[in-house]
Amino acid sequence: MQKLTEQDPETKSPDLVAGNIEQLKALFPEASTEGKVDFVVLKQLLGGAVDEREEKYGLNWHGKRRARQIALTPSAGTLRPCPDESVDWETTRNLMIEGDNLEVLKLLQKSYAGKVKLIYIDPPYNTGKDFVYPDNFQDNIKNYLELTGQVGEGGKKLSSNTEASGRFHTDWLNMMYPRLTLARNLLRDDGALFISIDDNEVDNLKKICSEIFGEENFVGIISVLVNPRGRHLDKFVAKTHDQLVVFVKNADNKDSITGQVKEGAMLEEYDKEDEHGKYRELGLRNRNQAFNPQTRPKLFFPLFVDPSTGRVALNSDLLYSEKVLPVTTDGIKTCWTWGTEKVEAENHLLIARKMDDGSWRVNRKDYLHSEDGEVATTLAKSVWLDKEFNNDYGRKSVKELFGSAVMDFPKSPALMKRIVSIGSCEQDIVLDFFAGSGTTGHAVYELNAGENSSRRVVLVQLPEPTRTKKENGLWEETAASKAGYSTIAEITKERLRRAAKTIKDEHPDYQGELGFRVFKLASSNIQAWEPDRDDLPKTLQESVEHLKTDRTQADILFELLLKLGLDLTVPIEQKTIAGKTVHSIGAGTLLVCLFPNIAVAEVEPLALGIADWHKQLAPAGESTVVFRDSAFADDVAKTNVTAILQQHGLENVRSL
Repeated sequence: MQKLTEQDPETKSPDLVAGNIEQLKALFPEASTEGKVDFVVLKQLLGGAVDEREEKYGLNWHGKRRARQIALTPSAGTLRPCPDESVDWETTRNLMIEGDNLEVLKLLQKSYAGKVKLIYIDPPYNTGKDFVYPDNFQDNIKNYLELTGQVGEGGKKLSSNTEASGRFHTDWLNMMYPRLTLARNLLRDDGALFISIDDNEVDNLKKICSEIFGEENFVGIISVLVNPRGRHLDKFVAKTHDQLVVFVKNADNKDSITGQVKEGAMLEEYDKEDEHGKYRELGLRNRNQAFNPQTRPKLFFPLFVDPSTGRVALNSDLLYSEKVLPVTTDGIKTCWTWGTEKVEAENHLLIARKMDDGSWRVNRKDYLHSEDGEVATTLAKSVWLDKEFNNDYGRKSVKELFGSAVMDFPKSPALMKRIVSIGSCEQDIVLDFFAGSGTTGHAVYELNAGENSSRRVVLVQLPEPTRTKKENGLWEETAASKAGYSTIAEITKERLRRAAKTIKDEHPDYQGELGFRVFKLASSNIQAWEPDRDDLPKTLQESVEHLKTDRTQADILFELLLKLGLDLTVPIEQKTIAGKTVHSIGAGTLLVCLFPNIAVAEVEPLALGIADWHKQLAPAGESTVVFRDSAFADDVAKTNVTAILQQHGLENVRSL
């Protein structure tokens, strides 16, 4: 039975550096020497693709190298389950995680890498004020615990970012860079990233995203009207909008961002109807004169029209007698938008109309609904002027739920619904790791209820104090703290609860998920070896128990799920065997018994019972069985339980 210790890879978040090295070794085995990368050989293999110039195009700042290293440094933390603060703990697949999002993103790497469809964030705007994300990364878990008052002095500000500091942009970039690097790893190949930002950092944000995601995966910057009256404190020009910077994981994947469902006045264009439903007619000729017989020779060809029916063909005969070329009314040759193969394959969609001057215009039918009943969509535009996207609607939404404006600048749920609708579909995972008041979760709830869909949402929010400490050391109360919410994370959770209740009232027939599991960032459940050199006997005595004594079985179980790369909402079954609680995760893929004491006489019935349950569950792949190491009286007991389980096909037996 192998024992898991703090030094084992399974007890930490993924070692991204080691992963990168393994990928390099797989691609370029010639450049691998004794486990190291030989850059001389690697540069030879890459040839002219290596840029060795001292002066290069790109964005650089003090601390960038360290910011990159921070993203690659594994976390030894964990996420502790909080069922009492959750809603529908047993059934929900939504997550609300309290903690520093840098550490949380590291911890999610194994379980959610390549699984998230949409990431939306509204990070702190760089306004010259303090922001609370720590800038000392030597022990980020300790920083987090200090910041949230769990150890030491509470309310401590760990980062100051005033314009006079000389590091105005640097501090903000150092905060964002590692988080975006880790976020990219979580996206699916068809994933998309939307980031709300103002003018102060939009240029720098685009540059670092281009570096992390690749310039070719930049989609655009959307201007969103959030304040029609304009900010009266601005100089020269009153700003009325924020930006949405949009990137995708892979621009070659056409499913990254879907079209916007047509509504309102756009539906009036569909003014014709046949047996297949409502449709509009769009001209087949390309109106862009840059596309012509010289630039697109294969798209310039004649079509022939049956004047009695308006039907269109590629060849002429007695019926199809009217020849039509893609030529403007003043004789300029352009081309068709379809080639000959598409004209033949989808000929039933083509119809010609005779114009007042006697010429023929070839159109194609564009139906409002697809064959599977989906409403037609249109590409999202780069300017969003919908009045429901204004910040006033965000404040109104919060005020309606809470009775007072407990957050200063919440995003509009309508804006978030637009982003979620074009960036994700049925059953996709949506992540927001600057969750704030929880608008993203609220929007996902509303969209799911309206569409009867089942997107999942993962929210991460630092439990940042709602009251602020003034220079004189006194605390300044805010609307949130006066309303009884001590941290922003408390507001996030309460908004999800209240939004769910409202949605249930408005959609009584909706049976989808409106709950969430709460987890909180903490140090690992596994004891770190920190010897007191002045009293080694005491240290040795305290280290007999490998797991922290103030942690529950649930704490240890979920750290195990996290470190083994299993979903935090994976179904968990429980069964009492030989008087001990045994957990089955993933239909028997993982079997865990964390009972603190297993007597010698209980070893055989417990092992046989686990083997019998495993046989009943019949998981498809290999299974792992995990026990608490200190539960056994001696090594003989551990050896016996391992031998019995292995005799019944359970080869992988571990201990914590």
